[in-house]
Amino acid sequence: IFKFLGAISVDLGKDRIKPYLVTILTPLYRELNSNYAEQDPTLKNLSQEIIDILKKLVGLEAFSLAFSSVQKQANQKRAMRKKQRALQTVANPDIAARRKLKRHKNKAETRKRKIESLRPMHKAKRHRGHALKDLAMVE
Repeated sequence: IFKFLGAISVDLGKDRIKPYLVTILTPLYRELNSNYAEQDPTLKNLSQEIIDILKKLVGLEAFSLAFSSVQKQANQKRAMRKKQRALQTVANPDIAARRKLKRHKNKAETRKRKIESLRPMHKAKRHRGHALKDLAMVE
């Protein structure tokens, strides 16, 4: 898709690409700023190359305006999601408590895994999923 966006932008030319610049830059910006663990470095390099091509094609001023608008939109979305999460914590405390418990459980499991990798002789205690307490009907 990134190659397609680059080819279309070069094909359209300087004047006809300007209205679509924000639309083209949105996925490129998202790929550049993502911090996933399993991220493909070739995609990041490709998006950077296409951004450089667009910068040369459109000019620095128009590109900067479009890029800053894309950044602003992304930051607004991020702030909106954060606000929604905070509101949900207040509105639905039971869901928030479940999410918190799950996060703490995952954190503990990660810590145990890390200890086992650093000290192979030491075995961390594991939670048994089939204990009597887990089988009981808890409301």
